[in-house]
Amino acid sequence: MPDISNTTPTTAAGSVLSYQVKSISQMDIGLLQQLPRTVSGGPARLRFSADNGFHATLRERVEAYFSEHHNARTSANVNMWLKSVFILASYLACYIFLVWFAITWWQAVALSVVLGGLAALIGFNIQHDGGHHAYSGSLKKNRVVAATLDLIGASSYLWQWKHGIYHHGYPNISGHDTDINVGRVLRLEPHQPFLRHHRWQHLYIWLLYGIMAPRWQLYDDFREIANGAIGPHRIPRPRGGELALLIGGKLVFLSMALIVPMFFHPVWVVLLLYGLTSYTLGFLLSITFQLAHNTALVDFPRSSADGQIAQSWAEHQISTTADFARKNRVVTWLLGGLNYQVEHHLFPHVCHVHYPAISPIVAATCHEYGITFREHSTCLSGLREHYRWLRFLGNKPPNTLSVTV
Repeated sequence: MPDISNTTPTTAAGSVLSYQVKSISQMDIGLLQQLPRTVSGGPARLRFSADNGFHATLRERVEAYFSEHHNARTSANVNMWLKSVFILASYLACYIFLVWFAITWWQAVALSVVLGGLAALIGFNIQHDGGHHAYSGSLKKNRVVAATLDLIGASSYLWQWKHGIYHHGYPNISGHDTDINVGRVLRLEPHQPFLRHHRWQHLYIWLLYGIMAPRWQLYDDFREIANGAIGPHRIPRPRGGELALLIGGKLVFLSMALIVPMFFHPVWVVLLLYGLTSYTLGFLLSITFQLAHNTALVDFPRSSADGQIAQSWAEHQISTTADFARKNRVVTWLLGGLNYQVEHHLFPHVCHVHYPAISPIVAATCHEYGITFREHSTCLSGLREHYRWLRFLGNKPPNTLSVTV
């Protein structure tokens, strides 16, 4: 687990931002302290270098912005609540039309694709902020919002470990970041072993990205709970309310996705349309997160033999993350601000509706401290660079660090 002693400098006593603006929340620290180290043979503890003043300065400036412009509110505003209601209502309406009113094959196909897209919007815009404690200053409210992930079939409990802890704690560090450790099918960074079939990964992966969602829904969550581990990292199995939410969420999802529709439609039709909906969801989720972390624009650092990372926590977040399409308001609205990944990794407990405003502060502070701020100008350029990165890694032996694509 990471050494977090230098990642969360204490704010002034009584600061209303002490909960929201911290880079790793007190809840996350508590979760980390519960952990067994790793599974047998897993990765050792990592330590980040001390802050050189950059992180402290950046936090002061962001806090000053919120104090001046938002009355110290870094959580959801009215626009965010209205957006959430609109997305959830659209999802429910689309589901009703698909199950009870679609009468032709093309209507069913179109509604299934739209339903998968709306499920992705729930993940991007609602669950993601709730899971990062960014929706509200209330822990209970954040947990309720985060549970919308269970509505679309994945476990919010496991997401907290996989994404909130291990990905945000160790971005782009092989063997630690669970988002880049995807097994033998794909090579996402230079330190992972090269296999012969990786030569074609830039072609076949576009077909496989879509199966991420059904794997979560039907297999991965159950396997990880049974093993008590996510990859090389041990996790505590859920108990009490967390276990009830996991089981209840799976039952509600499977009922909505499969059981209820089977009362009205042939089994093969239900299975086919479930597959199309889940595939759409998985493809959109996969592509969005790959643009920020898996191109030649970002770094894939390694620690020293004793687990020391050369950079501070904040500098590491910036060097391993890229924004994309920052000037595109439609993309920002649809993706829940996930195109502002640099800002999100530095301030995961700030609601995404505020990212466009704090982005210039982050960019200017990076420039002042000589830190490269990385971004793709458009979604298309990010997709192109991701394709070229996959092709590069599919044609180079392991541990090749010089990148010319």
